[in-house]
Amino acid sequence: MRSTAFIVLTVMVFNNQNPHTQLSNMDNKVNIQEVITSLFVNTDKRNWAEVEAQFAPKVALDYSSMTGNKAEELTPTQITEAWKKVLPGFTHTNHQIGNFITTVKNASAKVFCYGTATHYLKDSKGDVWIVVGSYDFNLEKSGSKWKIVSMTFNFKYQDGNEMLVGKAIENAKAK
Repeated sequence: MRSTAFIVLTVMVFNNQNPHTQLSNMDNKVNIQEVITSLFVNTDKRNWAEVEAQFAPKVALDYSSMTGNKAEELTPTQITEAWKKVLPGFTHTNHQIGNFITTVKNASAKVFCYGTATHYLKDSKGDVWIVVGSYDFNLEKSGSKWKIVSMTFNFKYQDGNEMLVGKAIENAKAK
């Protein structure tokens, strides 16, 4: 581990980069990606308080490429209240994200990543509905924490039983 750190620092010094700045930037990127990962992991766990904790007080939320609805500025509670009307109606959801491209400038960050959401609910016409796309996030540092200020989903395609969402909404109402 020490030899790896030494090599990284040596490369930065020879490339006229401030090692402290570079390490701080790497630290920020890790923390930013952790916020986004936590958002999706806690969504799948239905841990709504932790989901809300990843957001700034106001969030520009845009799923228009999939839903056709206009982007909206919402509070974290408004977001989770909307998601609670659907997601708990599935037996399981699994959000996978990856291929992060993260740019940090001062107390602002932009993140691009791929996303695949798998929704499972037993049904005679098919148990799985998969949605594939990518996300664009903007985050701002608030104190020592990074918070999501905008989230845009870029829909690519869906596969499986698209009717499961209606059944999930009915299930969520019954809970």
